[in-house]
Amino acid sequence: MRIRDQKGFTLIELMIVVAIIGILAAIAIPNFLSYQARARQAEARTNLGGVYVAESAFFANGGRFDNFTAIGFQLGNTSSGTCGPCRYTYRVADATAFSGGAAQSISAGQGVIAPDGTGGSLAATMAQSTFTITAAANLDSDPGYDNWSVSDSKTGLQQCLPCDP
Repeated sequence: MRIRDQKGFTLIELMIVVAIIGILAAIAIPNFLSYQARARQAEARTNLGGVYVAESAFFANGGRFDNFTAIGFQLGNTSSGTCGPCRYTYRVADATAFSGGAAQSISAGQGVIAPDGTGGSLAATMAQSTFTITAAANLDSDPGYDNWSVSDSKTGLQQCLPCDP
């Protein structure tokens, strides 16, 4: 009698393939998560850059800085102080001493909303001739927050202080 040709994979061959896929996943997943966090951080830098431009234009016209409403700045479908697609909470300080504009926050619509003061790490400030506007988010639901800021001298856009790794 003749033995038929056996077709298929042995158990050892399948185990080797599963081990190779596991090794590739162990390398790729952390790199993907790091890339994803950097892409989300670009949201804060882009939006803060937009706030900087709006504040600079408002200052050129009125000789002072002010809050989001006064300068005409809005993010995505902002309604009732919340930005649906945003992951970051944006804050501008109180400007009532010189303009009548109060402190404002635009809350994140996705993820964890950063508490006021974001743990005391970065504070929004406002004066007639200077400002610092902040963006904070907890992108990975751990105790640390990503904190970005922009000032009247356009500093802070390239460094996250403190930044959640």
